[in-house]
Amino acid sequence: MQLKVSFPPHIRSEETIERIMYSVALALMPATFFSVYLFGFDALLVTLVSVASCIGFEYLCNRIRKRDHLSCWDGSGFVTGLLLALNLPAGLPLGMVVLGSFVAIVFAKEVFGGLGFNIFNPALVARVFLLISFPAAMTSWPVHRGAGVDGLTSATPLGLIKTEGIEAVQNLGIEDMMLGFSGGCLGETSGIFLILGAAFLMYRKLITYVIPLGYMGSTVLFCWIAQLVDPSLTFGPLQHLFSGGLILGACFMATDMVTSPLTAKGQWVFAIGCGTLTAIIRLWGSFPEGVSFAILLMNAAVPLIERWELRPKNFKKGS
Repeated sequence: MQLKVSFPPHIRSEETIERIMYSVALALMPATFFSVYLFGFDALLVTLVSVASCIGFEYLCNRIRKRDHLSCWDGSGFVTGLLLALNLPAGLPLGMVVLGSFVAIVFAKEVFGGLGFNIFNPALVARVFLLISFPAAMTSWPVHRGAGVDGLTSATPLGLIKTEGIEAVQNLGIEDMMLGFSGGCLGETSGIFLILGAAFLMYRKLITYVIPLGYMGSTVLFCWIAQLVDPSLTFGPLQHLFSGGLILGACFMATDMVTSPLTAKGQWVFAIGCGTLTAIIRLWGSFPEGVSFAILLMNAAVPLIERWELRPKNFKKGS
């Protein structure tokens, strides 16, 4: 009898890159459509340019590296472009959108070797790059349909706390934040639609509850304790949950299969680290929002987390 040895993996799934990526894109569609409803043509234009330029830069990189250029349609570029758009304000100059796509695909993805080799989430790398390079444009929030005024700008609830104190958001109800009627990026428009999208991904078993629950729970708990200690520092835990990009980051970017830990224990460590850093930056940092920075910092820690969690264990201790 001959023993035939093949390369792993020996157990294969029916899931493909295309099915996974387009499932993520489908989960993001309700929040994307709602952002277009709120902000109009500007939101649609930012989204289309971001997606198209990400796919285009991936095509060019594949041609330069002499790889199969059709792989740019595997959905990863589409998802990166969509996530980048949801991290941008409506009306952002399109040149900046294209520049962000270039940074996301070329510097945050292809330089590391392409899909599956990147250390950091590409969309977040691009967002932080644009935020640091063009802070005025990246923090100019157009007022949407929910405010009943067109052509003006409004601050986010987190930004108002930083600049004007807790009194500035006393009249902002939790319902407005839940339904998306507060300022922010396209992806901050409605926590309800983002949660529905995350539930779809959990149903498809593409993500688990560990990272979203650990991330959002640790952020809310930390901010709740801070409010108990000093009520003038910040607003309540539910407001923190539905303000800023917490739900988008916890459900769709921290759960990235490539840049998050493999094991449940490692994911808990990763998620709690993201939540704690987010709360610290929100409460005491120079920026009103800390989701992007927190996830990128914890992305860098993933190899250490996995080395600790996946280190070989002895079957028998002692002599």
